[in-house]
Amino acid sequence: METQNIMIVGVGGQGTLLTSRILGGIMQNAGYDIKLSEVHGMAQRGGSVVTFVRYGDKVFEPIVEEGQADVLIAFERLEALRYAHYLKKDGVIVVNDVRIDPMPVVTGVAEYPDNIIENLKKDYKVYDIDAQKVALELGNARVFNNVVLGLAAQHMKFSKEEWLETIEKTVPPKTIEINKQAFLAGFEQ
Repeated sequence: METQNIMIVGVGGQGTLLTSRILGGIMQNAGYDIKLSEVHGMAQRGGSVVTFVRYGDKVFEPIVEEGQADVLIAFERLEALRYAHYLKKDGVIVVNDVRIDPMPVVTGVAEYPDNIIENLKKDYKVYDIDAQKVALELGNARVFNNVVLGLAAQHMKFSKEEWLETIEKTVPPKTIEINKQAFLAGFEQ
């Protein structure tokens, strides 16, 4: 199998690490060689967090280069815009339609761009979801990342059962059911 490249982008505290562990788990269970790499700035202060997940028959390096990502999972709109150039021509962006102002916007040094998702759709195949709203409807705002992952899973070659089994093995025991519900809410979009 040709190496597949997935990027997860967001801001600190949005669950990029847990999502990468779920992705790594499903790929390991399927017998693939996997490389994961996490790059982040001021994660504790809401800074940008990027995780690269690469899998295939044999993966030699963990970093996804520009123009090589098959799937870009973005937990925030501006992060999708910031990293869209990593996507390959036929890749997809799955984005949580939420706005989190970075520090330059908060301090008034920069402005948050308008119409990010609409503009991304002009150049890329984009699937957006208000995962915060879906997670709140399920009763736990913190599981929004699995809502986004569920939507992204439609663009990867693993069965719903494989995803649910991996989530069960990866998330804290008390949160298994709500995380499965969140994943299915995104998967069934």
